[in-house]
Amino acid sequence: MEKKKATVPLVCHGHSRPVVDLFYSPVTPDGFFLISASKDASPMLRNGETGDWIGTFEGHKGAVWSCCLDANALRAATASADFSTKVWDALTGDELHSFEHKHIVRACAFSEDTHLLLTGGAEKILRIYDLNRPDAPPKEVDKSPGSVRSVAWLHSDQTILSSCTDMGGVRLWDVRTGKIVQTLDTKSPMTSAEVSQDGRYITTADGSTVKFWDANHYGLVKSYDMPCTVESASLEPKFGNKFVAGGEDLWVHVFDFHTGNEIACNKGHHGPVHCVRFSPGGESYASGSEDGTIRIWQTGPLTPGELEGLSPNGSLEREKANAEEDVSRRIEGFHITDEKSKGKEEAGDEL
Repeated sequence: MEKKKATVPLVCHGHSRPVVDLFYSPVTPDGFFLISASKDASPMLRNGETGDWIGTFEGHKGAVWSCCLDANALRAATASADFSTKVWDALTGDELHSFEHKHIVRACAFSEDTHLLLTGGAEKILRIYDLNRPDAPPKEVDKSPGSVRSVAWLHSDQTILSSCTDMGGVRLWDVRTGKIVQTLDTKSPMTSAEVSQDGRYITTADGSTVKFWDANHYGLVKSYDMPCTVESASLEPKFGNKFVAGGEDLWVHVFDFHTGNEIACNKGHHGPVHCVRFSPGGESYASGSEDGTIRIWQTGPLTPGELEGLSPNGSLEREKANAEEDVSRRIEGFHITDEKSKGKEEAGDEL
């Protein structure tokens, strides 16, 4: 077999426990950003291109299982084992809202229009909070058949997706009626779900399989067996011609979307890989691991076909320039805390 060139990643330290979720913002006028969730109860915001630490959101008392940024990267949300979901000002690090639940919260997601926040967890209830009326009781969607593992929005916030920790299948719910409209069958519980940037595909990881579903008609488009049990997968957003997957073998694999052939295998983590995500421009992807580190890997040089898809001015270069511009404003505004002085509670480290 042809020897694959080793990729040297940017290694982001800072978390003291496993990193269990990653989320990239879209490209904003200030660049793009990466937020990470960890069992150390301290979600962190970083420059999405360089991996440089911007700030830590302080306030959770238990493992943080899920994190996200809104479309403008102005607010962050985190779901925790301390029975709460918190919404934060992503410019200052201040806590804006804390929504109390009755059990561990495993997942959260901002709606596309940024006005709503979806949560789910061990209560088996999907809740939708109106961020314009944070004191109002949330809308509760029909009871989930199992403990909620992941959630996402589709179809301009008309549909929500959920999976369960203890059973297979991906459920799609009509937001207006609160009822399940479709279930996508998976043999094992789905550990990762991602809606592609163009809204065409749902990428799922279950057991040792990565599947791609038509996000509009819900048919299975591709299904590939992986070399190990995988926890997470992400589709390249710009051209959709490759995807990354990570799991139990400690490696981050890159595959061809059309054939399923492995393109690259990145080694460096010292524990299972819990989450992988492509950056919004597709020029890099990040992985989070049991070893407490985040690694940002460069995608590599563009193929001739990809180069043809770019405008003469090079849209990737423009996005890169955006990412370098004015990120310092974030750092100046964020409340920097002395990490050594933090006496964190290790409560809520349950699954």
